[in-house]
Amino acid sequence: MGSSSELFKVKTLVEAIDSLKPYMHLFYQRVETIPLAESLGRILSQDIPATYAIPHFRKSTMDGMAIRASDTFGASESMPALVQCYGEVRMGEAPTEVLQQGTGILMPTGGMLPEGADAVVMIEHIEHFGEELYGVTKAVAPGENLIDIGEDVTEGEVILSKFTRIRAQEMGLLAALGQISVPVLPRFRVGILSTGDEIIPPDQDPLPGQSRDINGYTLLGQALACGAEAHHYGIVKDDLEELRTMLTRMLKENDIVLLSGGSSVGTRDLSAQLIGELGEPGLLFHGLALKPGKPTIGGVVDGKLIFGLPGHPASAMVVFDAIVRPWLDGSVLYAPVDPLPKGKLTQNLYSGSGREEFVRIRLIPDGEGWLLEPIRGKSGLIRTMVLADAIVHIRLDTEGIEAGKETSFRLMR
Repeated sequence: MGSSSELFKVKTLVEAIDSLKPYMHLFYQRVETIPLAESLGRILSQDIPATYAIPHFRKSTMDGMAIRASDTFGASESMPALVQCYGEVRMGEAPTEVLQQGTGILMPTGGMLPEGADAVVMIEHIEHFGEELYGVTKAVAPGENLIDIGEDVTEGEVILSKFTRIRAQEMGLLAALGQISVPVLPRFRVGILSTGDEIIPPDQDPLPGQSRDINGYTLLGQALACGAEAHHYGIVKDDLEELRTMLTRMLKENDIVLLSGGSSVGTRDLSAQLIGELGEPGLLFHGLALKPGKPTIGGVVDGKLIFGLPGHPASAMVVFDAIVRPWLDGSVLYAPVDPLPKGKLTQNLYSGSGREEFVRIRLIPDGEGWLLEPIRGKSGLIRTMVLADAIVHIRLDTEGIEAGKETSFRLMR
């Protein structure tokens, strides 16, 4: 079971995540097939190759006339090139005749070009001289004003990579390929439990020394925002057997278990004790080099992740974003495609604590950019998180960030 040698050994965030990785690969090999209409926000579980080219026919990008480009060379308003028009292509129809030299056919935007045509003249650059005779007043080059076969997607190429998070545009691309069933990672099941003799439900009036359960709901919201199937199991007092019974149930029903409170170093640290007793490999770290968030514990019990998060509301939310969210959105396994946005700090940020620091900030519009205003306040204050729009990460090897320096930030969901 979990080793007592892990107690009181503070790890960096990277070390903690690396200690969990060997036990998580099976989660990212799971596959669930869902309807395309329900795929928004889900993560692909495999690469998606194109089964055929898009478009699979040459189409016009303009209303105009499909022609042979060579028939327009030298054309101008004073000396238009004469073209014999033999009809019109309608949307959804395929032309049946080959376009001959000196001829053209009227074309709507998105219409299919006939064989023999290699360009489209915009409708603004054609004149009707009567009956079937038209004049082209501006020359076009081969390939102008059209989309060629496979110009968007080539048959056989991987169009979406494994672990891509599906947005509206990915849904559209999958629809274009006729992929109405999508292979995705199953949603993580996350169980949340608040612990402590002083914690009471929100519908009760607190007595002196008691506090309403804040973290159970902030963590529930964060997990849901990450696309997890999350459930709040309520509150358990600081009782070893009661906590053991609830954790045993939660570990059976969930992939990730979050405990709020009970993570401080002391005689009442029941969470760390139970993580070490309930299954292999047990407790993997006790304390993180984070500010806020040092009293964080974590481990794996028979293939399930379990974290003991700090009791202070701001700390719990920051730690969730730092070490729980990356498992839920898959970013722990791959580098995110989109870079973090940046802004300029309004104040100096100092960090001489020997810990990575996560600073809450308010975003202030500044022309086309942002000013980042730090929000001062202790980690036990939930209001600081309500006022915060984003988080600035000061890394372990950085003593601070000067005011005015362009700095990356992560938006709070």
